[in-house]
Formats: sequence, structure tokens, C-alpha cells
Amino acid sequence: MANSETEIKFGTDGWRAVIDKDFNFENVEKVIKAIAYYILKKDGAKKPVIIGYDPRRKADEFAKQSAEIFQKFGFRVFLSSEIVPTPVLAFNAKYMNANAVMFTASHNPPEYLGIKFIPDYAGPATTEITNAIVENIKNCENISSNSDKQYDIELKSFKESYFEHIENIIDFKKIKEYFTREDDDGEIIYDGLYSASIGFFDELLKRNDISFESIHMVHDSNFGGGMPEPKAKYLSELISMISRRTNAIGLSNDGDGDRFGVINEKAEFVTPNEIIALLLGHLIKNKGYSGKLIKTVGASQMLDIIARQYHVDTIETPVGFKWVGAAMREYDSIIGGEESGGLSIKGHIPEKDGILADLLVLEMIAYEDKPLWELQEELHQKAGCTFINERVDVKLQDKQQLDILMKKYFSLETIADFRVKTRDKKDGIKYYLDDEKTWVLVRPSGTEPLLRIYFESDSKDKIETLKEFFK
Repeated sequence: MANSETEIKFGTDGWRAVIDKDFNFENVEKVIKAIAYYILKKDGAKKPVIIGYDPRRKADEFAKQSAEIFQKFGFRVFLSSEIVPTPVLAFNAKYMNANAVMFTASHNPPEYLGIKFIPDYAGPATTEITNAIVENIKNCENISSNSDKQYDIELKSFKESYFEHIENIIDFKKIKEYFTREDDDGEIIYDGLYSASIGFFDELLKRNDISFESIHMVHDSNFGGGMPEPKAKYLSELISMISRRTNAIGLSNDGDGDRFGVINEKAEFVTPNEIIALLLGHLIKNKGYSGKLIKTVGASQMLDIIARQYHVDTIETPVGFKWVGAAMREYDSIIGGEESGGLSIKGHIPEKDGILADLLVLEMIAYEDKPLWELQEELHQKAGCTFINERVDVKLQDKQQLDILMKKYFSLETIADFRVKTRDKKDGIKYYLDDEKTWVLVRPSGTEPLLRIYFESDSKDKIETLKEFFK
């Protein structure tokens, strides 16, 4: 049980808490009432509310509870008839001109659940919106939910509209041609990671007659005892399978399908920074896209270098896809992405979509007619080096200790053996160092006493020296 309403905080992507502790029916009711009241004040009840959930324990029960609350407020409510990925629900918010609520804790451990509010523009709720919702939570006992007009809750599958939209973006014919050629033994292996994308990513390949292999293709609230995060350490079985093949590529998604993970034909994890940079080139060169690149302050400077080579302007945002999504709505953008494995593109939605990202990787390989590892080598040559990125999370006792450390780190002139060349303060403090290849970003977590320190350089030794300095 939460001690007070103030403990319900919205981070960069919604509210998350442990199931049956803070994430309970009482607190969910408060949050849903607060969201309902926010929508009523903004739009009235004229737009429908759509509700989805991932495979986590009790997610479907909380979704049903929320549907009944919205119903009492007088909204027309569509409740997903099945487990659904976040980007699929988000697309339907745009397609149906609806507001959406998604029950997911994304890539967090299995004991967590969360609520994402996705307004009708189909991207993450901005800070302005979540601040208004948190204020409503504080006053939720004063929010009345009895409407004169109540509709029946309607069960709905959100698949088909999303599938048709994706089939307008992706050249499935080209993918099929490349991966079924007799002179090429290219294979696709998909790790479902027990996630919400099962029945969506694989279904798109099946309905376009593209052959693939797959593992971990059942929904499991415990995610097979692992983590629903498509990073190398959680994709060991996929990596092992690819290491035994001559030319297979591995793809995966996180718990709710908004992040991607890619393993190349050499059984190496491909960083999200590399994928975003490669797809920027693919979208310009092979699909004729134009516009800007949107990236977070924590993403690689390799993206800026590649963008300059294509004469593309870069817009940099604070960390978190809500900022990327907001910039994508403001600027004509080719692609928007973040270092943690989220991206979207022009003509889609301002919300990260791991299913689309995986399909774009297959499409790019087919267009370029080269294995992914070779495209990576070309990318590193274009960038002038191979950039290495690491992040260290420092857990602290309380906010006071966090504030003291942030103050200490906010005015550095030298860091280890480097002189500070320039600074950026859009999210914490970012130091660009005098070797031109290295930067450090220090920023506080938005929801807990945690310091996140990001490093990028062209050498592992430099990063180790920087980490030692911050110890």
C-alpha cells in the first residue's frame, strides 16, 4: 500500500510500481480517475478511450477495472481483447482519434506493473500532462465519476489497422526476395522474449510469406525467469543460435514491444545508436525521406556525424522518448531515436516502436543487399571510429545526497586527464572533452535517488579512466 498520493510519480514514461504493493486496485483507481478527469477537462467525453495490457501478472484485471471507471465517467471504452504491444495501442489512438491507457512496465522486472497514458496524438504524455494528472491524484476524492450516459464496454482487437499501416511503410516483398534467394542462406530468428509482440511481429512476417525461426513464443508473466529487455545479456540463447549459423540475423523486443534488440550475423549485439544511424541512411537513400534527425542528449555523437554527411540537421532533446516524440511532432523528422533502444520514423507515430524497428532492419539489409555486420563496418568508417558507450547508475541514500553530488559535478573544469571543452545543460550536465571524441553526461533519475552517468569515447581505456574518476 502507498502511504500517500504523493508517492505516485510519473517518470519519463508513466507510473510504475510493484504489483500488490504500491501497484494495487486502490492506487490504480486514483490514477485512472485522475486521467479521466484530465481528459474531461480538456476534451469532454467526446473521444473514446482505448485500453491495452502486456503479459504481466494482473495486467488484464487492472485493465478491466480501468475500463469500468472510464465507463462511469461517460466515455465510450474499447478494451483490448488480447495482450497488445504499446506501439499498436498508440497507433490506434491516432487511428481512432482516441486517448489510450496501457498497462505495462515495459522492460522492468516481472514484479512491476505500470500505467502509460497515451493522448490522442499517439505519443508519450508530456511532462505538462503528467503534472496535471499528478495534481488530480492529490484531489481524487473530490472527483465524481457518475455520468448520466454510460456505454457498454466493447472488446476490440487492435491488430488489423496496425498491420495495414505497417504494410504501407515496409517493403515486405523486398524482404521476402532477399531472405528466400537460393544463392543466399540468410535466415531470420526472432526471440519473442515472452513479450507482448508475440502474435504481432511474427504475424506480420507470416502474412507476408516470409519464413523465420522463433524462440520463447509464449506469453509469460515471469518472462521465463529473465528480464523482458532486449540486451545482449538477456539474449544469450538467441546469440548462441546465431553463432551456429552462417548468415542468420536475430531480432527481439522488450516486454511491451516498444524497444528493439538486434544481433548481427557474427552473433554480436548491435547497439541502438548503430541501428538509428544505419536506418537514417536507409530512409534517405533507399526510401527518399527528408527532414531532421531527432536524438536524445544521451545518444551517440556518431549520429550527428552521419547526419552531417547527409546534410541533415540534428535536434537534441533531454533523455526520454516523451521529449523525442514531442520534437517529432514539432519538426519534420526522418527518424527519432534514443540510446536505450527506441525509435520511430516519419509517417508513423511519435512513439517508439520496436516492431517497426526490427522490420526496418530487415528492409535495410534487403535494399543494401549486404549483411548487417558489413553495413556496421561501413558505418564506423564513415564515422571515423567505433564509438563505445557505457552507463553507470549510482544508487544514493536520498534526494539530499543526490542534490549534493549534482552540485559537485555541475562545475567541473577537468575530468581525469581531460579538459572540458564545452558543456550542455538541457538534461543534467553534459561535458564534451578536449579530445573531440569523448563526452560525459551526469543526470539525476526523475523518480528515485539515482545518479545516471553516461560515457562515450573511441576507446575502452578512456572510458575506464573516466569511470575511475567518478568513483
